[in-house]
Amino acid sequence: MSTSTLTIERTNWLTRVADYVELTKPRIGLLVLATVAVSYGCARWGQPDPLLMLHALLGTLFVASSASALNQWLERQLDQRMPRTSNRPLPSGRLAPSQAVTFAVVTIIIGEVYLAFAVNGHAAAWGLLTWFLYVWIYTPLKTRTPLNTAVGAVAGALPVLIGWSAAGAPYDLRAVSLFFVVFLWQFPHFMAIAWLYRRDYREAEMQMLPVVDPSGRRAGLQAVCGAVALLPVSLVPGVFTPGLGGPVYLIVAFALGMSMLAFSVAFWNKMTDAAARRLLRASLVYLPTLLLLILLVLWV
Repeated sequence: MSTSTLTIERTNWLTRVADYVELTKPRIGLLVLATVAVSYGCARWGQPDPLLMLHALLGTLFVASSASALNQWLERQLDQRMPRTSNRPLPSGRLAPSQAVTFAVVTIIIGEVYLAFAVNGHAAAWGLLTWFLYVWIYTPLKTRTPLNTAVGAVAGALPVLIGWSAAGAPYDLRAVSLFFVVFLWQFPHFMAIAWLYRRDYREAEMQMLPVVDPSGRRAGLQAVCGAVALLPVSLVPGVFTPGLGGPVYLIVAFALGMSMLAFSVAFWNKMTDAAARRLLRASLVYLPTLLLLILLVLWV
């Protein structure tokens, strides 16, 4: 076999691996894993069992990968209509639908079995519920009702309970507050995305708020309401978790929350692409920073 043939085969193999990685939506997966890690650490009062946390993260990674793959399989024809998604592995034809389904089935089985035996049944149950809501409720609702965002936000927040149950801790106000932090954060975040890609969503006939209300006023209002509710909820972990940084956590969390609110109000006030991009950037800073803050004040 010639060197050029080996090079081509290696390139094809690497391309195929990259397509499967893209099928898992790695950026979303990374955020899910960060949420699980932080909720686990908070449940253990900053004293985690590193091996158990690793098991929880690995199991969750498989479950999340399956959910993302099935989401893209279900939306493959819609993705063909939207410029920002038309080059994904399925609509571009680089992967066959059967390959995506096989990958999704294998990863959900591995993930659920792994969580059940390496972590516990509660973590596996929350993982399965997250997968079911995201794939079989949220995804189909995107073409039926703008309420899909609320359902998707529940699925997006459930990894908090995966991490919490993995720690074996009883559910308390801290768990509830972390759940609602992640839940509420998604409304400003998704409204900014929905506005920026409203033309794509309209072309694919997805029922996002900027599609059913082209003025964007309802999307802006939902972003503001989410940010308003997020502010006090984000302070709860600092109030009810002894040692969580004292005033340091409260001051930083309050500043982050006020920033999110300010960008949300600016978005609602002007409803421009520029305002939406600023809100999107603010949301992408907010949640990772808040989660990192919790980790730092618990573990440092």
